[in-house]
Amino acid sequence: MADAALYASADRLFARKKLFAFGLPVLVLVYLVYIVFAFDLPGLAERARMDNARTLLSDVWSYKTHVTQDNRSGEVEVAIEGERRGTYAPGTEPDWVSIDAAGTVVDLEDGHVVRFLPGGGFAYEVPDFGLIEARMDGRAVVSNLEEETLPEWISASRTRFQVETSHGRVSLTRNRTELFRYFPGWELFFFTLDSPYHGHGVFEIAFGDRIDPERANIAGAWQDFWNNAMWRHGDVAWALFETILMAFLGTFGAAIVALPLAFLSAKNFAPLLALRFAMRRVFDFLRGVDGLIWTIVLSRAFGPGPMTGALAILLTDTGSFGKLFSEALENVDGKQIEGVASTGARPVLRYRFGVIPQITPVLISQVLYFFESNTRSATIIGAITGGGIGLLLTQAMITQKDWEEVSYYIVLIVLMVMAMDSLSGWLRRKLIQGV
Repeated sequence: MADAALYASADRLFARKKLFAFGLPVLVLVYLVYIVFAFDLPGLAERARMDNARTLLSDVWSYKTHVTQDNRSGEVEVAIEGERRGTYAPGTEPDWVSIDAAGTVVDLEDGHVVRFLPGGGFAYEVPDFGLIEARMDGRAVVSNLEEETLPEWISASRTRFQVETSHGRVSLTRNRTELFRYFPGWELFFFTLDSPYHGHGVFEIAFGDRIDPERANIAGAWQDFWNNAMWRHGDVAWALFETILMAFLGTFGAAIVALPLAFLSAKNFAPLLALRFAMRRVFDFLRGVDGLIWTIVLSRAFGPGPMTGALAILLTDTGSFGKLFSEALENVDGKQIEGVASTGARPVLRYRFGVIPQITPVLISQVLYFFESNTRSATIIGAITGGGIGLLLTQAMITQKDWEEVSYYIVLIVLMVMAMDSLSGWLRRKLIQGV
């Protein structure tokens, strides 16, 4: 009888394992199928624009030179990224742009030649395809190609005609004819075209003759680099400082506020159940509301600014620190407190010498970890409150003008996070381990 019951129990256990082994993959498969339709993955694939993705990626690691003709006045301007500080003076255009009385001709190399037409339009000679000509006919844009047979790299409408090849991009609208040519690198990163140091190497600036009669080479080069109107290195450095300051004030301010409150929620220091319950619910509320929500609320209350972001971090981290610190306090060794009390020390001194030394490693470790994490969070918070590197990053992304600036800010944010990670790790070793 016992053997039969044992066998029956083993059979049931085997059946459950078999059902679990069969049912789990089926549930995972059903869930994946649900995701396909719930998130409209087929529709997402249809809406994907790989040409836009390629343009975005090329803008990240390269810069483009604009050759623009005003279709009304006929004036032609050559500028890097279309910036005033990057505009070539008449007669100093790149050698691949020819501007004279006969018209404007742009040689994109490998047989790709674009000629701007008077009155608005262009003629683009594309090897292995032929001549593409687009011009203005009244208020409409017309071309020599049939719309039904246009390749994917040509887009046409009544108001716009664009050709994009591996050598460049040229477009025609009612107001202007514009050509973009891409080059690798971040041009004018150090000096703009109006700087006397543009085009001079590091060795020449450091050891060569004075370039600007009114300034020493190194001092003048540093001023022009720091005040670069296109890349705004000075503003970017200040924005990074604001981001770190937001994280610092929010994190350490929260630690200062949370530590005394944590004593009120620890059962071995606050005997009243109602008080402990109330403080723990306060901590739950503070950390339960996301930092971004606090940011929006505080921005409406106090207006935008870095200090608003710091307050948002402080409120969220006060709830997190309160929970962590109270748990640390509940696990302290009571014998050490009794030892300090046996000397006749007052309650404040008992906490100072009997409690704080025990929880200091936890406090330092958690505070430094949150400081490192909040450095990343401050980037997003700064985008909402109007401060820090997050604001510059958001502005660059919204305008969609210079994506190389977006990549520049992202690189700086990654370097900042890496630096804060190394700094917090070094501080933990010094303060906790003493090495």
